[in-house]
Amino acid sequence: MNSKLVQIQFSEMQKVLYALFLKYNFTEKKSKLLAKIYTESTLDGVNSHGINRVAPFIEYVEKGLVSIDVEAKKMESFGSMERWDGQLGPGIINATKCMERAITLSKRHGIGLVALRNTNHWMRGGTYGWQAANSGCISILFTNTKPNMPPWGGKESRLGNNPLIISIPREEGHVVLDMAMSQFAFGTINNYMLKGEKLPYPGGWDSNDVLSDDPKKISENERGLPIGYWKGSALSMVLDMLATLLSAGDSTSKIASRNYETGVSQIFLSIFPKLFCDIELQKKLLNEIIDYTHDVEPMEVDKRTYYPGEQTLLTRNRNLKEGIPVNKEVWKDILNLVR
Repeated sequence: MNSKLVQIQFSEMQKVLYALFLKYNFTEKKSKLLAKIYTESTLDGVNSHGINRVAPFIEYVEKGLVSIDVEAKKMESFGSMERWDGQLGPGIINATKCMERAITLSKRHGIGLVALRNTNHWMRGGTYGWQAANSGCISILFTNTKPNMPPWGGKESRLGNNPLIISIPREEGHVVLDMAMSQFAFGTINNYMLKGEKLPYPGGWDSNDVLSDDPKKISENERGLPIGYWKGSALSMVLDMLATLLSAGDSTSKIASRNYETGVSQIFLSIFPKLFCDIELQKKLLNEIIDYTHDVEPMEVDKRTYYPGEQTLLTRNRNLKEGIPVNKEVWKDILNLVR
């Protein structure tokens, strides 16, 4: 194991985080949910949006940027679609509530959409994709962010990396796509920096406007590389438009005017596939696609292909057995916060 890492058991991490959130005056219910989601994200190998984000989240709480005593409330209803206001409450609490509401609407109408404004970072967006899939629902989710990616051909960051999540329930293992519009999410770039490693591919521009695989140089400027170059740039812009229009919330341009990333806009779309009454056909069609993708000769010996979410399940099972790898300094900071 990397000398900068320590292995923490799932139950220990959840217990420590629960105590931490209680210390910062979250209710027992909210403390349990926050501890659960931060720990589960880390268990799944997403330290960048799990344990690594706990200390920055506490800093937001201390600065009054996260209002611990409020959560999202419904503002407008249009049948299967609703608008909610997050009131700058904890992003995880707000997102969990809005995803659950979208699921409820979809089980009533076939499809449900909750557009959320004025909220905070939801941490790992895939969390809510798994939440929907565990409830038997397909989901399409996205959020806008502060600007950390230049529009294609531009020099300054004017676009967010605006994560997109799509999940599909499946008995053998849910399909969950969780991707930023930048080649690497900035939490992931920070994770490589903490490990003292280079990125496997160029992830953004350095101060000399040269594409780089050095996480430190990219982080200094926050100019991430859009996926698919101009295509990712365009998709990021459109997702920002949709999140802003549907929620009547703030766009990346408004978020950029603040000193901190807060007041973001998010979309939670849920579809209930069981209403089609052809579940066996759905299983057959989904497995047909997965089997066809699996059954391909790999480019490298002892390698294979995966569907989105498959490697997450493998990581989850491994970390439950062996312990969760965490940066030693990050874990030390957490323990210091609890004391």
